[in-house]
Amino acid sequence: MEKANNVEDYIAGFPAETQSVLQQVRAAIKAAAPDAVECIAYAMPAYKLNGHPLVYFAGYAGHLGFYATPTGHTEFAEELSKFKQGKGSVQFPLNQPMPLELISRIVKFRATETLAKPKKK
Repeated sequence: MEKANNVEDYIAGFPAETQSVLQQVRAAIKAAAPDAVECIAYAMPAYKLNGHPLVYFAGYAGHLGFYATPTGHTEFAEELSKFKQGKGSVQFPLNQPMPLELISRIVKFRATETLAKPKKK
């Protein structure tokens, strides 16, 4: 896949079924943190609030990687424990229903936490 310049291009680079899941996750993030700025960082969709990183996600062949480090994973460790995890990441299988409600709660938690920090310039 070529390096995407924006989230629309990033999502368009995947098969239709994966695009649908990525769009659902994107919509859940935007609904949970409507003031977040959407961009591409580390070659994946990223969301920032007040200049601070909020969450990231990435599509893969069999899963969606979700990155809400470090506190998003710590705060929701019990609920995320049923999913495969790496350092600072969790993998949601594409062949299972996406846990959009959980993603939304993690994003809201991260947004509340991030808004308590001084704004980055």
